[in-house]
Amino acid sequence: MIEAIELRKTIEGNQILKGLSFKLKAGRIYGIIGPNGVGKSTLLQLLAGIEFPTSGQILLEGIPAGRYARKSLAKWLAVLQQGGLAAAGFTVREVVAMGRYPFQNWLGGEKTDTGPLIDEAMEAMGLRGLEDRPVDQLSGGERQRVALAKVMVQEPRLLLLDEPTTYLDIGYQLQLLDTVSSWQQERGITVVAVLHDINLAAQYCQELLVLSGGRLEAFGTPAEVISEELIRRVYGAGSVVLPHPQTGIPQLLLLPGKPSSDTR
Repeated sequence: MIEAIELRKTIEGNQILKGLSFKLKAGRIYGIIGPNGVGKSTLLQLLAGIEFPTSGQILLEGIPAGRYARKSLAKWLAVLQQGGLAAAGFTVREVVAMGRYPFQNWLGGEKTDTGPLIDEAMEAMGLRGLEDRPVDQLSGGERQRVALAKVMVQEPRLLLLDEPTTYLDIGYQLQLLDTVSSWQQERGITVVAVLHDINLAAQYCQELLVLSGGRLEAFGTPAEVISEELIRRVYGAGSVVLPHPQTGIPQLLLLPGKPSSDTR
């Protein structure tokens, strides 16, 4: 579904991405991980067609991302950006309904009733009882859940998430990622998520892209990618990697202090 070819991005003289090449298959969940400032969010913006590469190319279903008209692309690609929403003056239900904009005619209507779809998304994100509340009166975590519900009613084939668990406590982090995972399995969509929490990324993503210094440091399943050596090399941190007692997926325990052989 996605192919990056020698992708480079320079911003204000700083080379953020340095020749990334990879292919992402349809119907899988991919996680992008790495330290701060290595280009994770920049890469996601390029995949979404929000930004354009300095050189190289991104193909979405075989077509350069820049060739898509914005509304045409929005019919099958959705983005949940860092920071959630900025929709002051609208109620929760009105904001969630905005996810249907790419499919509406110039009068704002559709051929079918989308009310049940909106109800389903709000129920999935625990927003019942909040539907008439203005979004600017919500907490950061509540706004993030509204943002995901809005994305859900868009019914995308490709979903891009930029640090979706920001502002959420542990319970809602799991609820959000459980919802995305179930939705992905039911609909067969492709998900690409920037995540800071390596353990959450390992639990919910089928494959991980590790960025370091603007380059693709590693790409593979969590079992193939996550190791004590990689954590030391990429993050400059000591760690112990153990299998999760229920899933067997590698999980990370950080060790205090700086590792003696830090080579970053």
